[in-house]
Amino acid sequence: MKQFKLGFLFTSMFCASTAYAADWDTDVTFGGYIKADVMFSDYSNGAPDSGQISRQFYIPGTIYGDAKNGKQVVDFQARETRFNFKTVSNINGHKLTSFIELDFFIHSDGNERVSNSYSPRIRHAYVSYDNWLFGQTWTTFQNPAALPENLDFVGAADGTPFARQGQIRYTSGNWQFALENPETTITPYGGGKRIVSGSGWVPDAVARYNFKSMAGGKFALAAIARQLKLDQNGDNNSTLGYGVSFSGVVPVGKDDIKFTATYGDGLGRYLALNYVNSAVLDAKGELEGIRSYAGFVSYRHWWNAKWRSSVTFSGFKADNDVALTGNDVNETAFSGNINLLYSPVKPLTLGIEFMHAVNERQNGFDGELDRIIFSAKYVL
Repeated sequence: MKQFKLGFLFTSMFCASTAYAADWDTDVTFGGYIKADVMFSDYSNGAPDSGQISRQFYIPGTIYGDAKNGKQVVDFQARETRFNFKTVSNINGHKLTSFIELDFFIHSDGNERVSNSYSPRIRHAYVSYDNWLFGQTWTTFQNPAALPENLDFVGAADGTPFARQGQIRYTSGNWQFALENPETTITPYGGGKRIVSGSGWVPDAVARYNFKSMAGGKFALAAIARQLKLDQNGDNNSTLGYGVSFSGVVPVGKDDIKFTATYGDGLGRYLALNYVNSAVLDAKGELEGIRSYAGFVSYRHWWNAKWRSSVTFSGFKADNDVALTGNDVNETAFSGNINLLYSPVKPLTLGIEFMHAVNERQNGFDGELDRIIFSAKYVL
């Protein structure tokens, strides 16, 4: 992270006759990293087309592949590269912070034929004033500090809550409370294409308590309540979704264990990158929440000051009511990662990682992915 300080003098005029000035210092930080990946992937059912999202990083539900394609592919990319800009000001005893961060994932607007040019996307964009935060960042239901140190972008995609979205958050000591953007994903009665409903005016409500143990462990307990809502084609109904998640980082000498365990009914997009929807429509057109369980555990071992390894196991399971969802829906997802990372100097990390993932639908049809990742990462 690079930091410099600016002194600002702001003057405003009111009615062309009244002026006031406030003088304060602002710390400006810019950071991010450059990351280059080479990924050798083997898809059991054939690889997705070039540029598809599963070719960028592991997302449960996207590895079933295309039988018309070959199974083995290699991808070179620098799309995880990111840049951020932060300001922190102290104004008359009040702390004012702004933060914006971009990377180049998800988009399919570029190609690998000539320039490999991809548009930047907003990851985070928020402002905070004392205890209040306004804007887009990690959902309060997620604990990003508990994510494993893996070369794959998410690292434990099946087993962790993962979302960035607009919100209003209030922090008081160890407590955090947030109202966040609502969005409901729904399985039609009998199965079929996902319905995405932005209906309703009730925000998702999240409460989280962060705490530490005497042994140095850091933990978070989060709960969420949300209205699952559909107002479409004459259907106007809703039901309650809820969930709890417990996560933490436990030191083991110089090593550490990271974990997350999550349970809920109607969590949908909050878990496993929306591997399963929040709810399903019944024969009467009413919503019924889909129950799900997820978790991961990761152990990181430091061989010495420059070498380290992480071993991660991650999993997800949905309780589908097949009488409503049908059999051609996602049910379970599991993955395992093991890596070896080397930092010859502090800003630079070189690494290799092996990942194996299995996704299974309710009807027993599955997809498997074996991937070897070579990465070089330079932290700005």
